[in-house]
Formats: sequence, structure tokens, C-alpha cells
Amino acid sequence: MLIRKLIGSIIQMLVAVWCFMPGKSLAQSTDTTINIPLGGNAWVKPDAQAKIIDDGLMNWVSANDTVSVYVRVESVGEFNVGLKLGVPDGESKIEIHFLNQVLSKTVSANNASGEVSFGKIRVSQTGYLKFEIIGITKTSLIFANISGLVLTGPALNKAAYVHDNHGNYFHWGRRGPSVHLVYNVPKQSIEWFYNEVTIPPGKDIIGSYFMADGFSGGYFGMQANSATERRLLFSVWSPYETNDSKSIPDNLKVELLKKGEAVHSGEFGGEGSGGQSYLVYPWVAGKTYCFLIRAQGDIAAETTIYTAYFKPKDATEWQLIASFKRPQSGSYLTGLHSFVENFDPVYGDKMREAFFANQWTVDIDGHWEAIYGARFSGDETAKINYRKDYGIKAGPGGFYLMNGGFFNNFTPLDLQFSANRLIVRTPPQIDFSKLP
Repeated sequence: MLIRKLIGSIIQMLVAVWCFMPGKSLAQSTDTTINIPLGGNAWVKPDAQAKIIDDGLMNWVSANDTVSVYVRVESVGEFNVGLKLGVPDGESKIEIHFLNQVLSKTVSANNASGEVSFGKIRVSQTGYLKFEIIGITKTSLIFANISGLVLTGPALNKAAYVHDNHGNYFHWGRRGPSVHLVYNVPKQSIEWFYNEVTIPPGKDIIGSYFMADGFSGGYFGMQANSATERRLLFSVWSPYETNDSKSIPDNLKVELLKKGEAVHSGEFGGEGSGGQSYLVYPWVAGKTYCFLIRAQGDIAAETTIYTAYFKPKDATEWQLIASFKRPQSGSYLTGLHSFVENFDPVYGDKMREAFFANQWTVDIDGHWEAIYGARFSGDETAKINYRKDYGIKAGPGGFYLMNGGFFNNFTPLDLQFSANRLIVRTPPQIDFSKLP
């Protein structure tokens, strides 16, 4: 027994001496290595010659094309940084920039993507880290093909990034997390839903869909489709579950009943299928717009007619977008919600924000009721912690939804929020009998 105690004491002493040796720490016993695939976690400028595809960075010809890679960490300390890359021929000098720290390496040609260590950096705070990969010189056509950024450091098993492409998550992860307001609506038989949306200046990023009036059968909101085109989009899902609109049986198709002037109509697929309408409309950031949706349920026929209207808040006349009849329905408005999403992965590194306010419902008896409460939720990209750049904050009479841009102060999902009830609300003045 005495010998065992003596051996135990010697082992403890040796461990203590090792931990306090220069360059040694207990943190090293928890070091982990992660490979961050560029296919799901990297961006270049939209007009760059270099491209991010599922395999990573390709066609890296120009030194002007900087590659940005993001990962969120929950620990601080010293991290070793490397790249999984291949230089087809010649040699390339490549730098990795992190804050004011620069790691440099000249890499010679190799036939396959191998891991190359660039050195160590010091991380002093938790949250999102941005690494910039920069090409300095090369003797061949391209700098390198890069598939991953490799980090070794303390507790990296808790890092947030897109781990792999299972379920096409390189696409969904680069699009970024979608976030929702699921409204608390105690009333039944809701015929009308009214909402106001304002996009703060600079947050109207290409690829954004700011969805104002969502319901169990469809959605209605505004999109930033390109640098020059913007749309108001209203869609209704078919009850037939498919991503191919052409496969929907005739008796389960969503029927267009009417549409407004200059409104395009057709079908959509890819994420469910159904009837779609949109109006090319030059909405602008900083201005408030009003969205109004109506549901007319026919229980006997098992159909519901959904009609969407729109106007700037300072306008007097409502514009008809479209009216669709949905089969296998027969109910009024349920599942009321709003959301912010990005549908273009190229712009998935940019922050979006929308202010949803002054929500009202009207039941079939004509009674108005303000909506004050909502649950904050997110899509699967948020739920599985591939992206954690999402949030919500209270505003005057409503809520700001935020996503993208790799900001640090995220809001946990599934929390309940309430708008300020001290702000007096009055229902919008709408003469329903005069709507187009």
C-alpha cells in the first residue's frame, strides 16, 4: 500500500511539473482538430473569378480574389491553422489573415489535396472568427485548389460551422439560417391578417425574402432579386406533396382566380409546389409597406380562396396581387407567421434585417384584434448549430428579425417575445368592400 501511495505521489508531481513547463498547459489535453469545408463555409465576392463549389475553392486565378472563411468558437487560446490544398504545378505563396495576425507559406506542387500547416494564432475572445486567405505570388495559372481550413485548439468540438454536405447542407449552410416569428393568435375563424414591414437602410441584401404574411397554406412578402429588380411574391401550396409542379393531379392544383395589373402568375416547385404570383415592384429600404391577406373557407366544398393585397403605408389605394383557390382546405387563416431568409448562397455572408410591426387580425364577424406575442424560431440550419448568426430584438410596436453576417449576439430559439403594449395601437382604416 505504501509503495502504491509513493508511486501515485510521484505521478502527480510529474504531471504538475509538465503542466508548468514553458509552452505546456492543461488546455492542451482538450485540444481538438476540425476541418472546416470551404464548400459550406467560405465566400468570395460575387464578381470574383474564383468560385466556391461543393469541393471548395476553384479557379483561384486572380490575386484580387480574397477568400473569407467563418467559424464560431466557444473557447480562447492558441490555435494552429492549416489548409487542405493542392497546387497543380509550380509554387504559390499564400497568406492567411486573422485580425492583425498574418501567417504565410510558400507551397509547392502536389498531386492531391494535402494538409499544410501555416502556423499558430492567438484567439482572445469567443464568437465568430473570420479567416482571409490571400494569394500573394504564383508561378502557375492558379494559386491552389483548397477544400478545407484546418484548426487545432482547445474545445473546438463545440465550434459552429457547416460540418459536411449531408442533406445538401453546403447549399443550405451558405444560404444561412432562416428565422421566423410565429404569432400568438388565440382567435379562431380569422379571415384577414394585416402586417407592416420596414427594411432598415443597407439591410436589403440581394437574395433576401422578407416574408410578411405567412399562413398554413402559403406566404406573401417582398424579395430583393438582383441589383435592379425587386418583387412582391405571393404563393399558395398545393395539398399534393411534391417538388415537381408538373406532377400535381388536376384536382389538386391551385387555381388562379384573378390577379392584379402587371402581375405574373404560374406554378412553382423545388420546395413544395403550387401556384405562384409576383409583381416586379421597386420597394426601397427605409420605407414601410403594408401586407394584407384574406382567407375565405368553404367547408362544404373543402376549398379556401386566398387573396393578397399590398400598398405603401403612405398610399391610400390597395393593389391586388392575386387570388388563388386551394383544394382540400375549407378553413380560415391558421399558422400566422413572418420570416426572413436568403435564397442566394453567394450572398449568405451578408446580414439582413426586417422590422415587422402593427400586426392585426380580423375574424369572420369583423372583430379586430392586435397581435402582441410571437415565438422566435429558426430552420434546420439554425437548429443543428451549423450557423448561429440569427437574432430578434424588440422595436416600437413590433420585432426586428436578423440573420446572416456572422454577428455574435445570437438569440436562442423557441423563446416567446411580446411587443410593447404601452404603445397605443389603432387598427388600419380599410374599407374591405372597396378592395379590388
